[in-house]
Amino acid sequence: MRSLQDLGAAGLSSSAAEMASKGEVGLEIDVAKVPLREARLEPYEIMVSESQERMLCVIEPERLEELEQVCARWEVRATAIGRVTEDRRLRVLDTRSGTEGGEVVGDMPVEALVDDCPLYDLQPAKPDGQIYPAPPRVLDSEDPQDVLPALLSSSNLCSRRVLFEQYDCLVQSRTVRRPEQSDAAVLQLQPERGGEGPRPGIAVSIDGNGRRVACDPYQGTVEAVLECAANLACAGAEPLGLTNCLNFGNPEKPHVAWQLERSVAGMAAVLTRIGVPVVGGNVSLYNESGGGPIYPTPVVGMVGRIPDVRRVPSLGFAVEGHRIALLSPPGFRPSLPGSELAKLHGEPLPDGLPEIDVEAVAACIEAARGAARAGALASVHDVAEGGLVTALAECCLAGGVGASVELPVGEDPLAAMFGEGVGRFVVSGPADAIAELGEPAHAIGTVGGEALDLGAGLRWSLSELGSAADSLAEAFG
Repeated sequence: MRSLQDLGAAGLSSSAAEMASKGEVGLEIDVAKVPLREARLEPYEIMVSESQERMLCVIEPERLEELEQVCARWEVRATAIGRVTEDRRLRVLDTRSGTEGGEVVGDMPVEALVDDCPLYDLQPAKPDGQIYPAPPRVLDSEDPQDVLPALLSSSNLCSRRVLFEQYDCLVQSRTVRRPEQSDAAVLQLQPERGGEGPRPGIAVSIDGNGRRVACDPYQGTVEAVLECAANLACAGAEPLGLTNCLNFGNPEKPHVAWQLERSVAGMAAVLTRIGVPVVGGNVSLYNESGGGPIYPTPVVGMVGRIPDVRRVPSLGFAVEGHRIALLSPPGFRPSLPGSELAKLHGEPLPDGLPEIDVEAVAACIEAARGAARAGALASVHDVAEGGLVTALAECCLAGGVGASVELPVGEDPLAAMFGEGVGRFVVSGPADAIAELGEPAHAIGTVGGEALDLGAGLRWSLSELGSAADSLAEAFG
């Protein structure tokens, strides 16, 4: 392929014009050749239809048959609908029966459709203070014994099993890690054919946290991108590309324009550092109601390459007696403001998040990826919403086995247990595999038993943790 773009708003009209503009060429499209779900559509309806899951690509004519064969293998329709011209015009033909054969039904200069269009004249300005109200207080206790079940049962952390079991998650029986078995979905690229050679695969992850971006559009977006990369690293996957959907309020308002500008700047900066290209994206703006704008929510999706899916570790602890270690960037300090616990406590959103040391976090992600690829670890799970103890509980539940853990000592015990921030991983495996990790890994416990035991009287049985995590299933009855 020479170029490829998805059909979004305005369908073929928009995508064709944008591709012609970027390539400084013209395009000629015959609507008679466009596959239709409904017959007798008018040419303009075909050109502006926004039917989903369609892509427009440009390829050399001599390679068209090769492309069609690849698409046929994956049961994807591929149809030649036009050609590239040199006159920088978008010309639409209709050669269907009943027409005059090659009738031109539309002919416009590409510049008029793209380059000469009016642009937004945004005036971004940082608001004087936090524009979002504090969430309702639903948890009064600060006792960790009460906090962990409350977090596990909260809407952002509870199990989604009751939802994902409603559909078939086994894609042509090539799903290597199902939902809640890994931080990323893992697919084998080719069916197993025997032999001892590598079995390559891909991992897919989607991430976004509007509350964190509302606290700090720049750092919150950097965190979302790194969190997505961390999810891939848990499966041993190296990112190949990223797509996004930027969900914001009315950008004509200065504070929303500021949120959008800072979020895009953060995404560009962190992706440049970790070397991941943006291969596509979408925007959804003007999302407001009487209560004001939505949280600024850039959602990012990444696809990564896995050399051999047989080595992909799981999310859950697997074997009693395995050692548990925490991978953490040097000098990392978890933070409670803007966290899930702060939400349960009804605390207002802070006006900013701690600055992320992207270099240190990227190094830790690379270390976790390498450890996962080596195949010696039984489990790898990143520490995200809810903090370290929540991540440990998730590992116990996923594996159906308990753990005894001694947490790192900190000035604020609650922050050490439930504070958040990107770049940490909980891993488990044989003692020699943990020892080989070296820095930045620190042994913190052992897999075993029927409870998560932190000592000092803090202990939760697996049944207690499971009941809390199944709150959504109980809501569905």
